[in-house]
Amino acid sequence: MNLIRLLLGSLLVAGCAARSTNSASSTALPPGAEAMSLLRKPLFAPKLPAETRANYERRLAEARAVWEASPNDADAIIWLGRRTAYLGRYRESIRIYSEGIAKHPMEARLYRHRGHRYITVRQFDDAIADFNRAAELIKGKPDEIEPDGLPNARNIPTSTLQSNIWYHLGLAHYLKGDFERALEAFRECMKVSNNPDMLVATTNWLYMTLRRLDRFQEAAAVLAPIKREMSLIENDSYHRLLLVYKGEIPAESAVASASSEDRALDDATLGYGIGNWHLYRGFKPQAKRIFKRVLEGKSWAAFGYIAAEAEQARK
Repeated sequence: MNLIRLLLGSLLVAGCAARSTNSASSTALPPGAEAMSLLRKPLFAPKLPAETRANYERRLAEARAVWEASPNDADAIIWLGRRTAYLGRYRESIRIYSEGIAKHPMEARLYRHRGHRYITVRQFDDAIADFNRAAELIKGKPDEIEPDGLPNARNIPTSTLQSNIWYHLGLAHYLKGDFERALEAFRECMKVSNNPDMLVATTNWLYMTLRRLDRFQEAAAVLAPIKREMSLIENDSYHRLLLVYKGEIPAESAVASASSEDRALDDATLGYGIGNWHLYRGFKPQAKRIFKRVLEGKSWAAFGYIAAEAEQARK
């Protein structure tokens, strides 16, 4: 709730009144750390509620049993890596995907998932290399639904292999502050964002990228398909931010309506979005305060958290 209050307070102040970040090194990690933040602070696996951890451990054991029965099967390798990462063991998941790539060097899905976890541990250059390789491997091929490891409320996957490759490639460039290349990737992602959830997620990052490039008219144009009433399953926070960008709801309304469930992720998503909204409109002190508050949260693997961290790391 502290972030919510800070956001609301900064909105009142704003009402009265924009160097690329390098990837974090993967070397010399303190014992037990999964990554070093872009501010050079060690990051450790999150502490999960007992019931959640037990569920994740059970799913991981199931995935490991399948992999042990078929250690060369690409699907088994992918699920072993995914289930390992859900427990916050990101370095181990990267090793699993790397071993899988040695066996299946033409499997785009392995690069896509390893690239995601390279973003998590702040190795953006490695992530970009993986997503570029994945993009080469999917060229000219039909898209495919990507199954969820942590199903949403309706148990309906909302993303595809190709949308995830382009989306995460755009994020990696964005997090480095390379907005031109981020724009290229998000444009490609938009071509395969074929449901409301992917539409709002991609539009959010595309809009923010265009605003950071001072391409105001193009930014306004990408908001046209965004409506107040959309059949969303899981990307409500992005939707609320887009309505703020359109001027259809006040920013304090978007913040106050954040779901009580998964508050940490909502805070990181909404916090970065509103902070960035301040930043590209020229309210830098308010933006910095909100980014700082986001970083006081615990959801350091969330994209909004990493983006806030990247902003704070820039000189």
